[in-house]
Amino acid sequence: MNPFVAFAEYSAVGIAGGGIYALIALGTVVIFKSSQTFNFAMGEMMMLSAYFFYTAAVTFALGPVLGLIVALIGAVAVALLIERFALRPMMGRPFIAVVMVTFGIGSILRGIVGMVWGPADLQIPAILARTPVIIGGMFIPGKTARAFAIAVAIVCALIGFLRYSRAGIALRAAAADQITAYSMGIDVRRVVAFSWVIAAITGCISGVLMANVNSLNPSLGLVALNVLSVIILGGMNSIGGVLVAGLLIGWLESVTGWWFGTEFREITPYVLALLILLVRPTGLFGSTQVERI
Repeated sequence: MNPFVAFAEYSAVGIAGGGIYALIALGTVVIFKSSQTFNFAMGEMMMLSAYFFYTAAVTFALGPVLGLIVALIGAVAVALLIERFALRPMMGRPFIAVVMVTFGIGSILRGIVGMVWGPADLQIPAILARTPVIIGGMFIPGKTARAFAIAVAIVCALIGFLRYSRAGIALRAAAADQITAYSMGIDVRRVVAFSWVIAAITGCISGVLMANVNSLNPSLGLVALNVLSVIILGGMNSIGGVLVAGLLIGWLESVTGWWFGTEFREITPYVLALLILLVRPTGLFGSTQVERI
């Protein structure tokens, strides 16, 4: 294969995979902006949602459409339970204590999945066509290309919603200054709960998409470790930044795997994130919070 065509093909495949990274990262950033809580259980929430989809669509034979609806309802219910009974009582506690709670929640969810569904790979109903997409001689796997289109469309729609809707304005106000938001009549607790709902929805859709592209097993949640580099690179408080960073990290993983082998593709995103942090600690699109006394 012509090296230029190969480079373009691997780049396209990587960018397509990065769209799903951006969708997962979006939920994590929204939670962080609203409550200054970094949710390390995002990967496990995503994985559990995919198992909800499998159970509804396959075990109970409801089909993909009803299966996705059931999975979304289940994901939102789990997210609200976590926020209400695990995270809300921790408000005002040290940041590291809250982070460790999310670590524990992730371990619990991973254990539940192992006990209920077991470690074996499961195949969920195909909701993405396998027909490859060919652009200018570049061959892109059909599932990857369609998952990218869905993920980017949802990310852009959510960015627009959070920017222009009343709920989005309330979330941004709470993120900027919770005390001032309270004084303006904004129920910050409801805003934080709403951010967890958004994270549940993005996690559910990304989990179903990833299980379609690959397969469903308890290690599906480990993709959140790759998403961590997306969040660092884009900026912890930048919703739009995760889209650019997700596409960049996806491209970097794919091209690095092609040039140097698969053993290098896992570390290069973190090398890039580290280099960016040395120059710009807030990430590419993050902003420094200024506190006035």
